[in-house]
Amino acid sequence: MYSNATRDSFNGRTSVFQTENGGSIPPSRTSMFRGVLYIVCSISIVLLSGTALLILLEEPESAVISYVRPVSPIALEQPLSASSTPEIATTTSPVPTPTVAPIKTTETSENSPVTPAPAPAKSEAPPPENQVRRIDNPYAFSPLSVESLNEQVRKALVNIYCETTGGPLGSISGSGIIIDQRGVILTNAHVAQYVLLSTQPEIGLSCSIRTGAPAQAVWKAEMLYMPASWVRDHAEDIKKSRPKGTGEDDYALLLITKNIHASPLPNSFPFIPIDTREAIGFTSDSVLLAGYPAEFSGSGSTRSNLYPSSVVSTVGDLLTFSENSVDLISLGSVVLAQSGSSGGAAINFWGRLVGLISTKSEGATTADRELRAITLSYINRDMRTETGESLLNLLENDVVSYSAGFMKNHAPQLAKQIIAEITQQ
Repeated sequence: MYSNATRDSFNGRTSVFQTENGGSIPPSRTSMFRGVLYIVCSISIVLLSGTALLILLEEPESAVISYVRPVSPIALEQPLSASSTPEIATTTSPVPTPTVAPIKTTETSENSPVTPAPAPAKSEAPPPENQVRRIDNPYAFSPLSVESLNEQVRKALVNIYCETTGGPLGSISGSGIIIDQRGVILTNAHVAQYVLLSTQPEIGLSCSIRTGAPAQAVWKAEMLYMPASWVRDHAEDIKKSRPKGTGEDDYALLLITKNIHASPLPNSFPFIPIDTREAIGFTSDSVLLAGYPAEFSGSGSTRSNLYPSSVVSTVGDLLTFSENSVDLISLGSVVLAQSGSSGGAAINFWGRLVGLISTKSEGATTADRELRAITLSYINRDMRTETGESLLNLLENDVVSYSAGFMKNHAPQLAKQIIAEITQQ
C-alpha cells in the first residue's frame, strides 16, 4: 500500500511511489506507448491507502513537438467487484470505435502568466493544418504553489461509490471533480452509468458521493447529463471483461442533491473552474493529477479506508479524434494509472481543470502504463454537438431544473438500454 512519494534521480516526468513494504512502482520517464491498446482507468473497489506527496517537474527544452502514427482503439476495463458477486458473461463482438489521430504542436513563446491572451493576435497566421499553437500568457494572474493547488483540488475531489444490494452488478468505486459551486460533478460516463442504474430497483445498487481522506459518504447525487451516443455505443460494455473504445464521449455530469445525514447542503461547494480553450493543456506543461486510485491494495477496505492520491506530471502528446482539435492529452506513467482513477482531474497550475482522466495503457504496474485524459475543450465541443448547448452553456442554466428534465425525459431510456444488455442471455 502506498504511503508517500519521493523525487526520482532522473530528469523527471513523475515521481517514484514507495510502498509500505519497501517496494516501489517507479513510473518510466520515456514509456509513451505508441500504437498499443489502451484501457479505461476504470472504477474499482480496492484500496490505495496513503496520500502521494507532490513534485514540481522541470520543463523540457524542446519547443516544437512532432507526433507519431494514430493510436489504436483502447480496451475498456470493467470495474473490480468488492464481493463474490458472480461475473456477468462476456461477449466476443468488439465495439466499433474511432481511431485516435495525433496532431502536431507549435510553441510560439514561453508560457508566462502576465496578461490574458485567449486568442492569437489578428495579424498572426493560423497554424498549419493538424497543428496547434500554445496560448501565450493564458491568465492575468500568477500560478499557484504546489501546496496551494493541491489543497484546493482535494476539497473539490470526490469518490463515487456504488454498493451492491444483491443485484447483478458488484460494488464499484470511481473518481469525480466538482466544477461548479452548486455541486456539479464531472466524471466519466463509464462511472456515472452506475449512478444512473442505481435508480432502477432491479439492479440493486446504492450510490453515494464521498469526500476526504479516508473517503466518507456525505452526499447523494442524480444524473445531470450523459451523452446518449456513449450509451448507444457502449451499453454492452458493462458485461465485457475487455471492451474496446477510445474515451470518446466518455464523460458525464452529476448533481449533488442532498446530504446523507439530513443536514442542509452548503450554500457553495468547493470547486475547480474549467478552461475549455483549445490546447490550454499544452505539451510540456506541468499539471496536477488527482483521484481515488485503488487497484493495487486488495479488496475489502474501500468502504472505510480509501484515500485520494495526487501527483504532478507533464503533458506529453496532444491527440485528436478527428483533426485540428486537441481531444486527449497523454500524462505519462504515474501512480494514478490504475483502476479507480477514472473521472479524476488534470489541473494546470493556475487552478483550472484542463482534462478528465479516462484511459490508461495495459501493464502490470503503473511503471508500465501511460495515463490519458480527455480535454475540457473536447467535452465542451462534444456537448454542443450532442445537445446544441456546450458545457459552458449548461453551467449558465438552472442546473436543478436541467437535472430534473434529464431524469424525466432521458435517464429512463438510457438506463433501459444498459439493463437490456445486463439481462440479455
